[in-house]
Amino acid sequence: MIDDFIKENKKEMLENLQNLIQIPSVYTKSKNPLMPFGENANRALEYVLTLGKQLGFKTKNVDGYCGYIEFGEGHEIVGIIGHLDVVPSGDNWTYPPFSGTVFDNKIYGRGAIDDKGPVIASLYAMKYVLDNCKINKRVRLILGLNEENDWKCIDYYKSHEEMPTIGFSPDADFPCIYAEKSILTSYFSMNYISSAPISIKEIDCNQNAINVVPKICTTILKIDSIIVMEDLIKNTKSILSKYEFEIDIYKLNDEELKLTSHGIGAHAAHPDLGINAISQLIIVLDELFKSYHIKIALFDFFKSYINLEYNGKSLGIHSKDESGILTLNVGNFILENQTLKIGCNLRIPIHTSIEEVENRILTCLVNYEDITYKKVDSKPALYVPKDNYLVKTLCDIYNEEANSYSEPIAIGGATYARAFNNCISFGANLPGQKDMCHQTDEFISIDNLLFACKVYAKAIYELGK
Repeated sequence: MIDDFIKENKKEMLENLQNLIQIPSVYTKSKNPLMPFGENANRALEYVLTLGKQLGFKTKNVDGYCGYIEFGEGHEIVGIIGHLDVVPSGDNWTYPPFSGTVFDNKIYGRGAIDDKGPVIASLYAMKYVLDNCKINKRVRLILGLNEENDWKCIDYYKSHEEMPTIGFSPDADFPCIYAEKSILTSYFSMNYISSAPISIKEIDCNQNAINVVPKICTTILKIDSIIVMEDLIKNTKSILSKYEFEIDIYKLNDEELKLTSHGIGAHAAHPDLGINAISQLIIVLDELFKSYHIKIALFDFFKSYINLEYNGKSLGIHSKDESGILTLNVGNFILENQTLKIGCNLRIPIHTSIEEVENRILTCLVNYEDITYKKVDSKPALYVPKDNYLVKTLCDIYNEEANSYSEPIAIGGATYARAFNNCISFGANLPGQKDMCHQTDEFISIDNLLFACKVYAKAIYELGK
C-alpha cells in the first residue's frame, strides 16, 4: 500500500521539493522580529506550513523562529526534527543552485539533501500514516530555520513548545546515527595595524560559512615604494612552486598585489574531502611575510598548531575513538576594524571533552600574547548505545527495506537530534553514497527521496503505535 501511495504522490512531492529549493533560504540579518532569520527563511517556513495544512495537518508558526506540522492524539510526541535553512551556494554550479533542476533522475539545488528533500519525504510519510494507520501518539514535524548557524530556532522552540518524547532527525545517514562528535567553533584574533613595507589591505572569503571548507579566498596586499613589485611577484611565485596550491597572482597597480586562493568546498565534518582555500593562503602569506622579516603572530600560530587539519592531531591533541578523529576546518579569515581573525570549526571525538580541547588551545597560546581566543559556539556530543530501543528499531526498519545488514554509525556532523532526549539522526543519505551536503552541485536522487519516504513512514508508525 505504501508503494501505491508513493507512486500516486511522486509528481506532487517532486514539484513541492523543487518549489522549496527555489527559495534561497540562507540566513540573513533581519530587523523584523517576525522574521528573525531573514525573509527567505520565513518564506520557506510558510511554504511548508501551507503545504502541511493542505495535506490535512495542524500547523503552527512559532513566532518566526520555527514551526511545526502535527497530527494524532495523546500525551507523547514522536518528533521529526528537520531544517529549512541552507548554507550559501558558492560558485561554479552545473545548474543554478536555487533552480531545483531535475536531470538524470536527480534533483539539484542547495538544500536538496540538506535538509529540504528529507523534510518533504518526512511530510509525505506523515501523510501516509495519517490516512492509512492507527497510532497512539502525536507526530510532530519540527521545522528549524537556523541550523546552519547557531540553532537559535531550536533554542526558541525548546523554551516555548512541548518536547518530543522520542524521535529522529532526517538530516544525516542511513541506517541511523548512534553518535555525533561534539563541536567547537572559535576565533583567534589579533590587533593589526601594520607599518611594514608589505601589509594586508583586505580579505574576502566570499561570505563562507564556518562549517564549510572554503573554496575561495582573496587578499589584497599593500606595497610600499621600497619594495619592487616585480621582485615581490617573483618571490611569491617561488614560494608557490613549493606547494600544489592553486593561487592566482594579480598586479592591480604599482602599490597593490592581489592573491586569490582556490580550493574545493566540503562539509566541515569532512575537511579531507575538500581543499581549504584559506589554509593555503595563510601558509603562503606567512612564508611571504617572513621572507621580508615580517612576523605576524597569528600566521605563525596557525603554521605551528592549526595547519594539521586531517590527521587527528590538530592543536597537538591526539584524539581518536569509535567516532573518528579530531578534525579542524578553517572557515573564516577576516580583517575588519584593524583586527585580523581566523575562525575554526572543530569536530571532537565523543570521548574527548570540549574542555580538554580548550585547555590545549590555551596552552598553545601561552607564547602568543598578542593573540586572543574566543569561543563563539559549542555543542556537546550525542551518544546513544547501539543496543538502545530507538537505535535498534530504526536500524532494523532501514535494513528490512534495504535488504541489508548495516550497523549504526557515528558521524562528525551535527543534527538537531542532539538537542533532544531520546532522539537520533536517521537518513537520508544511503550507505556508500557520496555525501553532497554543503557541496557544489548538491542533489538528492529521486529514488533516494522516495525510498526515504517509505522508510520514514514505517518509522513513524513503529514509534507511534
